[in-house]
Amino acid sequence: MSERADIVIIGGGNAALCAAITAAEGGAKALILEAAPEALRGGNSRHTRNIRCMHPSPSGVLLGRYDEEEYIADLRQVSSGRIDEHLARAVIRASQDCPSWLEDRGVFFQPSLSGALSLSRTNAFFLGGGKALLNALYRHAHDLGVEVRYEAQVRHLEIESGRIIRIDYAKSAEPGGPPTGDIHRIVPESVVVASGGFQADIDWLARAWGPAARNFLIRGTPWNRGMVLADLLEQGVDGIGDPTQCHAVAIDGRAPAFDGGIVTRLDCVPFSIVVNRDAQRFYDEGEDIWPKRYAVWGRLVAAQPQQVGYAIIDSRAIGLFMPSVFPPIRAQSIEELAEKTGLPKERLLSTVGRFNAACPDESNFDPGALDGLRTTGIDPPKSNWARRIDSPPFFAYELRTGVTFTYHGLEVDDRARCSIFGRPMDNLLAAGESMAGSVLGEGYLAGFGMAIGTVFGRIAGRQALGLR
Repeated sequence: MSERADIVIIGGGNAALCAAITAAEGGAKALILEAAPEALRGGNSRHTRNIRCMHPSPSGVLLGRYDEEEYIADLRQVSSGRIDEHLARAVIRASQDCPSWLEDRGVFFQPSLSGALSLSRTNAFFLGGGKALLNALYRHAHDLGVEVRYEAQVRHLEIESGRIIRIDYAKSAEPGGPPTGDIHRIVPESVVVASGGFQADIDWLARAWGPAARNFLIRGTPWNRGMVLADLLEQGVDGIGDPTQCHAVAIDGRAPAFDGGIVTRLDCVPFSIVVNRDAQRFYDEGEDIWPKRYAVWGRLVAAQPQQVGYAIIDSRAIGLFMPSVFPPIRAQSIEELAEKTGLPKERLLSTVGRFNAACPDESNFDPGALDGLRTTGIDPPKSNWARRIDSPPFFAYELRTGVTFTYHGLEVDDRARCSIFGRPMDNLLAAGESMAGSVLGEGYLAGFGMAIGTVFGRIAGRQALGLR
């Protein structure tokens, strides 16, 4: 037997909730199918901290001015120009009222956290982080009559004549595992896919990246395995994005394989030198302010031997960045640090020595701005914050590639509509990480994923209302 449903949203994170709430506020009956158990609901939104918003003047917790042209210029810079400008500008413009829309639905904001990210002008931080955001939106959705079914892992969406005619879902004991109960079937009027990327499927990552992917850590939920994405792509729904492109950052090598979240990210890089297993530097640690460059470091570390790096700092850098949840490796000398990390001692001594000799006078050091303290005579250079590493104790953090979400997903238009063989589908929409590759093809800007999810979640909810 199949049940009928008005609007079905697949996924339980921020984008899904924004779609469900928008649809319910318009008078529709919305049903959320969340693959995870209730205690782990919310996908990667559980780990978020902020949303990047355009604002022409100070607004709420946002300071100064951050207009459309500066926002789009930042996106172009971090993505090497690989953006869909039309969709990106749509997100940017709509981001202006995202904080007030969320506040009206029970979400609270707080002033920017201090540290290397320096986001007080561009990003609004959620009071209590991602879990508090989710709890507020789930409460509001409940009050609107939105139904949520947990442990509802979607196995298949049946397509007929460009339309989703059936959804099959079942309970599973583990992410991506076989069904452990009956297959339930729903006949929907419209469907919003907001179930994330495929990053938790390590086999899929390995097919794209090669064996190196098996050394990656997954920052977010283990439930984002791309089952819905794969099912739709196999049936001819149009995809977009390079499977090797993803939001990937440098995280603490001691982080768990899944769900370590934002506390495992390492923000010490701008004030460090980063070396590989051969104790050689391989990139400019001070290239730009951290919000614009932190997302390149996951890919950089992935390209190193054994997919590992080490950030080396001295006592003067402690306190300049948000600390990791794990304490650093500590030593009274570079030689001792080499022994504790397993790095080749003579090479590390040589690398640190050559770096120190290349550092300028540091009287103008400014950890909160591009200070122009640049090395001379070494390659790669360090363009800013180049200070000698010579004040014991010395510290090291092991860096691993931490994948947040993948950019290979569903192609959508500015109404969140999916297409099949180049033709718009009648009732299939997408929001959040499932379609983020339609907007951004490479790189990342802090808080932009939440902007995409919130904006396209609301667009998908409105579009679904019109399909009833």
